[in-house]
Amino acid sequence: MSQAIAERIAALPPLRDEIAAAGLRADKALGQNFLLDLNLLDRIVRSIGLQPGDRVFEVGPGPGGLTRALLKTGAQVIAVERDARALPILQRLAAASDGALTLIHGDAMAVNARELAGEGAHIAANLPYNIGTPLLTGWLTQTPWPGWWRSATLMFQKEVADRIVAAPGTGAYGRLSVLAQHRAQVAIETILPARAFTPPPKVDSAVVRLVPKPAPEDVPVALLERVTAAAFGQRRKMLRQSLKGLPGGLEALAALGIDSTRRAETLSVNEFVALARVLHSSPADS
Repeated sequence: MSQAIAERIAALPPLRDEIAAAGLRADKALGQNFLLDLNLLDRIVRSIGLQPGDRVFEVGPGPGGLTRALLKTGAQVIAVERDARALPILQRLAAASDGALTLIHGDAMAVNARELAGEGAHIAANLPYNIGTPLLTGWLTQTPWPGWWRSATLMFQKEVADRIVAAPGTGAYGRLSVLAQHRAQVAIETILPARAFTPPPKVDSAVVRLVPKPAPEDVPVALLERVTAAAFGQRRKMLRQSLKGLPGGLEALAALGIDSTRRAETLSVNEFVALARVLHSSPADS
């Protein structure tokens, strides 16, 4: 980014002033909580490791706090915002960016992110609480794999972040843990206290970073999801009970020598992947 563009962005009104002038209040129905702390925003963006010219797909920029921090790196940002009330603020930011910000008024659940951002883009977002998990699941279940995105740096409720990175044998470990860790290297980068947001939510948040990793081609992700859905659907029961409704499930346990009296939360990601592999190679997987 040229110095002139950086200076134009720096000369924009402070985020709090922009929000007040626009009468923009966080909408609970849209799962909005605005992060306005510039130091925190810069720290989050630094963890991505962006280079000038990198493309970033941003979901729900709101008043554009994270967007400003992204643009300062020289990145090209494609931002999808559903809330029309935030558009005037973002349009001023787009004008100051001299084309580095492409603004899309639309629903992130409906747009074609691959088409908008292109192959090799990064994802960065303070995800609206009500669509964060469905969006992440969609990004993780793309085929072929690895998908179009190089990394994802995402803000979630801390409870969701804990589920993404949870280890076997913990209460947070479940379907999302297995899917995320099968598809990507995952880590919590930083914890964001509720007071960092406007308005403060009732819970803390966390920034999770995901980097896609190769996944075995002989394990369809849809089948892995069926296995974990069956296993964790009755997580208090032994596997011999929770998997008996999954065609070939009990046979797959026996073939792998997995004790059928274990519970789903004790199985590692690799063991779930092995179950899906056996099922995929058997006539029961049709």
